[in-house]
Amino acid sequence: MNIESLPNFTLGNMSVEMTALALAVVLGFVHLFIAVHVITNERGFMWNVGARDDTQPLSGKLAGRLDRAFWNFLETFPFFATAVLMAAILERHTWQTVLGAELYIAGRVIYLPLYALGIPFIRTLAWVAATAGIVLVLAALFAG
Repeated sequence: MNIESLPNFTLGNMSVEMTALALAVVLGFVHLFIAVHVITNERGFMWNVGARDDTQPLSGKLAGRLDRAFWNFLETFPFFATAVLMAAILERHTWQTVLGAELYIAGRVIYLPLYALGIPFIRTLAWVAATAGIVLVLAALFAG
């Protein structure tokens, strides 16, 4: 497969992989800000600005879902970032790295609203797509 024939997205003069990494960082902040906003609405402003020493479990479904979605993002992001950075350092820019980066960012973007809405099976498919994206980037690294 020719890498130039793949549809892709870029920001400025960044590669598809680096664009996806930059967008993943932005998505991480989106996760954080949405979760904090909803949790603050549940717990109040003083909880947000306080030390949170005696934090109780979240009671609202949406707050809990957004918090779990954020932590799930944090669990996968380091693997994706490491794989993309290694691909850049090793100058591995292949159809696998492009498709993998695109799958990761698309899967993670779709995952957030699906989790927030409590949609179970499609949410898992979005997670699988994002994880498959990481695996594709890693496969390109090992293919050498």
